[in-house]
Amino acid sequence: MLPAGHPLFAGLLRSLPAGLIALAITRTPPHGRWWARAAVLGVLNIGLFFPFLFIAAERLPGGVAATLGAAQPLVVAALAVGVLKESPSAWRFAWGVIGLIGVGLVVLGPAAGFDGIGVLAGLGGAATMALGVTLTKKWGRPAEASPTTFAAWQLTAGGLFLVPVTFLFEGAPPAIDLPAALGYLWLGGVGGLLAYVLWFRAITTLPVTSVSMLGLLSPMVAAVLGVVVLGQTLNPVQLLGFALALIAIVASQRPAPALAKAALR
Repeated sequence: MLPAGHPLFAGLLRSLPAGLIALAITRTPPHGRWWARAAVLGVLNIGLFFPFLFIAAERLPGGVAATLGAAQPLVVAALAVGVLKESPSAWRFAWGVIGLIGVGLVVLGPAAGFDGIGVLAGLGGAATMALGVTLTKKWGRPAEASPTTFAAWQLTAGGLFLVPVTFLFEGAPPAIDLPAALGYLWLGGVGGLLAYVLWFRAITTLPVTSVSMLGLLSPMVAAVLGVVVLGQTLNPVQLLGFALALIAIVASQRPAPALAKAALR
């Protein structure tokens, strides 16, 4: 539905309007050190992640892009040790690998193509989002900031970062017809503001590695929608991958069993 060749503009419209609307509603700007922190988190979680996401989506088959994004839990597991000083969790790392394999079995097909820039964008998106999620967990959320306010800060900061970058690399905005307008409205309202209000609430409530594994639900939902809406079918290999991914998501939300903990000790 969106104009081709404008991934930065897509990221800009997904973030800045939603962020400004949420700021106008909440009327709670950052204060003190949270000006800098909101800027850093906004650039990582929004300003860099959105362009990487749209570049990968344009240059790669959806299955390849989804599989690269599914590497994020493994990056988060490593960052949790270095940044959050958590003990290494072989339990969650193993389920992250199994989840990545499961997603790959579901969405990768024989026609999968690998564009170099698209692959780098997919990996860059996974890395920037993983670092943003980890820092969000490390810094927490200030008491006066609701999840909506927290999302507003980051969407606005990421959108403002994208304004000069977009016009520098893409020039004038593309022509927007009705389907494109509806697409941008969906991305900014549901895929932007609503999704990130829920996402940042989850990050500050759940263990960071557990939250990152929930991101694997995105390609799983896409596969289900392909069956229900588009009449697609899943072959036995895809069904196996679907089961592996779901098992990994559920298992990663639970603490390691006592025997596993004893073995690690």
